[in-house]
Amino acid sequence: MKFCIVGAGFSGAVIARHLSDKGHNVIIVDERENIAGNCYTERDASSGVMVHQYGPHIFHTANQRVWDYIRQFGVFRPYTNRVKAISQGKVYTLPVNLLTINQFFGKTLSPDDARKFIQEKADKSIKNPKNFEEQALSMIGPELYKAFFYGYTRKQWGLDPKELPASILKRLPLRFNYDDNYFSHPYQGMPEDGYTAIVDNILKSERIELRLNTKFEDIKENFHHVFYTGPIDRYFDFKEGRLGYRTLDFERIESEGDYQGTAVMNYCDEEVPFTRISEHKHFAPWEADSLNRTVSFREYSRLAGPKDTPYYPIRLVNEKTILNNYIELANKTKNVSFLGRLGTYRYLDMDVTIAEALSACDRIDELLDAGKDLPAFFIDPS
Repeated sequence: MKFCIVGAGFSGAVIARHLSDKGHNVIIVDERENIAGNCYTERDASSGVMVHQYGPHIFHTANQRVWDYIRQFGVFRPYTNRVKAISQGKVYTLPVNLLTINQFFGKTLSPDDARKFIQEKADKSIKNPKNFEEQALSMIGPELYKAFFYGYTRKQWGLDPKELPASILKRLPLRFNYDDNYFSHPYQGMPEDGYTAIVDNILKSERIELRLNTKFEDIKENFHHVFYTGPIDRYFDFKEGRLGYRTLDFERIESEGDYQGTAVMNYCDEEVPFTRISEHKHFAPWEADSLNRTVSFREYSRLAGPKDTPYYPIRLVNEKTILNNYIELANKTKNVSFLGRLGTYRYLDMDVTIAEALSACDRIDELLDAGKDLPAFFIDPS
């Protein structure tokens, strides 16, 4: 059988490799000039730093299958994401932990004392938080919320926190010990040669034909099935309207030596126009000391326009209504499956993207062996 996969990011690459290993021929198309999607990494010519061209990506997962799978295609070095934050002219550690609490309030609280202290700060009148702000106030109280989340959230999403769902904040940890590892997953790391090399190795198969700088709309061949990981609204020519995304602009900073001493520094105050600065050599600490130059990027968030790279799906009420219309269209479309962050209009970490692609591969085998049609979605995106 001959398949077409649209998009050479992790979703498309995993599906392509699986189908090729099963003896099928696969054409994978991407309109960019590079593979790996928003995980694309390359060596910076002037500094030698491995740069995450579309913003930092740290691999972390609790999924053993995903961890075993990804390490087949490259070496992962240990990496712990330790985020720092500047609020009102002072540097703190994130996520909010015992050190943050003691620093911010000028205390020397024990874990139990800190837990009680924050419980007293929390708004106990909020029983069922309906939005981001209510979730924050019910968890950590007004002071920490204003210092670390209010301004940053307004810059990141371009919305008042009252307009955002509570689920966004539920993903962020609150700790009453001195653990400043941003993630709690047991498997964390960074690919020694970057993510582009990982995806390149996944795609190394004689049965996979890669076509870059190529739009799916320009492909005239017939296929048994198409796996589409591009924007679902684009597939249907935006007939139900455009789905909303936030996009990012990056302002490059070059300097000698070490610019900020850490990989990520959040800027929480609303009057600072950018959300954070990422210094990319610190994402590869095993080689950072050997580099004489460094490269960093200020990160600005704004609403995505038609020609911008989509990063974060907004998924507010209006977008969900539009999405449901596209889901209905997709379910009526024959021989096309929609996968990944853009194809299902969901915010997905890399490990979840890979996990869902691997699960889709299981289902593909089952259905093809039974002679049945493949579904429009392997997971409900609504």
